[in-house]
Amino acid sequence: MAQIKEIGRFCPTDTKGYIINDSRLSNIKPDFYKVIEKVIEKYQTHLREDLHSIYIRGSIPRGLGIDSVSDLDTIAITNKDTNDIDLKWVDKAEQELNKKYSCVNGVELSFYYHEDILETNIFSIIPFMIKTHSVCVYGEDLSVHLPNYKADKTLGNEHLVNLKKQIQQAKDDLVGNDDLEDILDCCGWIMKIIVRAGLALVIEEENKYTRDLFPAYRIFAEHYPEKDSEMKQALKYAINPVENPNEIVDFLNEMGNWMIIESEKWLQVHNPKKVSTLEI
Repeated sequence: MAQIKEIGRFCPTDTKGYIINDSRLSNIKPDFYKVIEKVIEKYQTHLREDLHSIYIRGSIPRGLGIDSVSDLDTIAITNKDTNDIDLKWVDKAEQELNKKYSCVNGVELSFYYHEDILETNIFSIIPFMIKTHSVCVYGEDLSVHLPNYKADKTLGNEHLVNLKKQIQQAKDDLVGNDDLEDILDCCGWIMKIIVRAGLALVIEEENKYTRDLFPAYRIFAEHYPEKDSEMKQALKYAINPVENPNEIVDFLNEMGNWMIIESEKWLQVHNPKKVSTLEI
């Protein structure tokens, strides 16, 4: 069982407040090289001329990867609309990679059309992740064509505007579910969302951002000390998901509903047009 460790950091920023990408190829620990090489091979084999570029995002390219604990999150940018590409091979490829490489907790393959990535008039999380949290390991690096980003209400809105829908989706997926692997995946997924949403609630006051869970929990708890224990429990669930769906749903009915209410208040101030999506 993984223990909560006081690791992670806030994104560095420049003198104008723009987030600096601290992902580097040189930060990647040697233990992860073989699986990354195999991921690149999988993308090349199946996408061929439709493959534009590949990125590794998250803790591993930031030098924070933990053996057998960290996920390997990858992004493939395609030259063709992903709706027109055969992706039936993806599930099998992920299963093969997960079975062969125990150095990572799991491998995620994802696909985005390069024209969609370069359309940045409206904030989108994937261009943001490529610009601020990823390193290019194959092909042309699109990050040089993307705008700079700040830790501000636009980023906070991204984490809060769909929170109610995400929590409801998790509850729908958990009720009556007896697939233990699916329950564990759902638990880890929704708890990461909740912890990061906690940071989003205070992003305007702090002007700080991180994808790392511990510093996100800690800064939330500084502003909401009365909810420290609940958010710490969300952090525990994110790191060590549980198999009991009723336990997770009970937590979502309590802390999850509180988060939805706080998100509605936040959106009323910072994005009143979106409040209707969070009606209780």
